[in-house]
Amino acid sequence: MNNVIKVSAQSRTSAVAGAIAGMMRERGYAEIQAIGAGAVNQAIKAVTIARSYVADDGFDLAIVPHFKQIQVEGTERTAICLAVYKHPLAHDAPDKPTLPVQCV
Repeated sequence: MNNVIKVSAQSRTSAVAGAIAGMMRERGYAEIQAIGAGAVNQAIKAVTIARSYVADDGFDLAIVPHFKQIQVEGTERTAICLAVYKHPLAHDAPDKPTLPVQCV
């Protein structure tokens, strides 16, 4: 079973968000892989949507991005991988920063 959610620039964000929410509920962790700016954009939007899907489950989401070298059709490419973790909701952890942090 493949544990990595692969996202392209054409991925439907709501479908990816559902996959993220499902993995978070089942395993408490998700890994997203994207190659290219459009794919990374869709991945970030999907995580943003997934936050609303898991809010009623009592947790929020946090991501840690990293680079990963992968082979695609015999060519080495650099992917952006997003490790998605559970984060306590602000009301459950008053000493933690409140999510979301507002853009200024």
